[in-house]
Amino acid sequence: MSSDSLITRRVAPANPRRTRQPWGVIVMAPALLAIALVLSLAVGARFVPFDQVVLSLLGSGDRNVANIVGELRVARTVNGVICGAALGAAGVLMQSLTRNPIADPGMLGVNAGASFGVVAGLSLFGALGSGGMIWLALAGAALASGVIFWFSGSRFAAASPVRLVLAGVAFSAILGGATQALVLSDERVLDLFRFWRVGSLSARPADEALHLAAFVVVGAVLALALAPALNMMALGDDSAIALGARPGLVRALGLMSVALLCGTATAIAGPISFVGLVVPHLLRRIVGPDLRLIMPLSLLVSPALLLLADTIGRVIGRGAEVQVGIVMAFVGAPLLIVFVLGRRRVRLS
Repeated sequence: MSSDSLITRRVAPANPRRTRQPWGVIVMAPALLAIALVLSLAVGARFVPFDQVVLSLLGSGDRNVANIVGELRVARTVNGVICGAALGAAGVLMQSLTRNPIADPGMLGVNAGASFGVVAGLSLFGALGSGGMIWLALAGAALASGVIFWFSGSRFAAASPVRLVLAGVAFSAILGGATQALVLSDERVLDLFRFWRVGSLSARPADEALHLAAFVVVGAVLALALAPALNMMALGDDSAIALGARPGLVRALGLMSVALLCGTATAIAGPISFVGLVVPHLLRRIVGPDLRLIMPLSLLVSPALLLLADTIGRVIGRGAEVQVGIVMAFVGAPLLIVFVLGRRRVRLS
């Protein structure tokens, strides 16, 4: 029996699951986000009952509880929703545009590019407000996205998703080295950068994050609008053109959307990896490959995952805090290893 027939036999059983009706996930995704929102406001180093959470949000109740919920946890929750939605949608876009199911803004260097843009600005101009930081993060993310999308079409990476990931990790390391060189050469920049670099939802007040949310809204709307064309491009550029899509324009708009989404998320919370890998991959396994479903669902499930990770980081710290970027690394890295090994088994069986 040929190896092709073996691969077909191994892959075929997944098809029935992909044809199931996704209504359960469509109903559960908003519910999961609602649960994550409640836990983010109520759970932490100090548990706050739900009735006191409501009173605090209404501006009444115990003053200490109001300070914890109304100022600290509301800001983290707002940041988590904005950044989670941005990173989830960016992950779907990158996996579709590069045709690589394990592409992720953090692993492929887009977040590192945004970080480099911010640090370069801090080094040149000193302390930056949210207005200045967002433009530098967008510029760095756009540059890194352009490099990755160009490389994904090269002969070296096009034939192997793993090669693209390895190249992305190397590119991210180069940008990380340049960032560290700038940081270590200026103690003032180091003080501004060291906490933000880990990836934290408490790095930005809620009002500043809401001002930056417009960039995520534009990027998310653009991503949703591109979903039908990306479905066509999954069949190949020639087939997509025959169906009426314009691959060059779709890739350019996709690049713009990824830069907006990743740049804004990095400016708000710092570089956070694996959100854009875990959620699109899990959704693809549950609802199938249709991006018209995966894209909007990722905008709901990704914030829920990020908020739950942040809540876990607050609980396991026992009064201190484990930053959400660290928690996501512990969650996402094993899943990446499992997925890569699973792909190798399918190919080698």
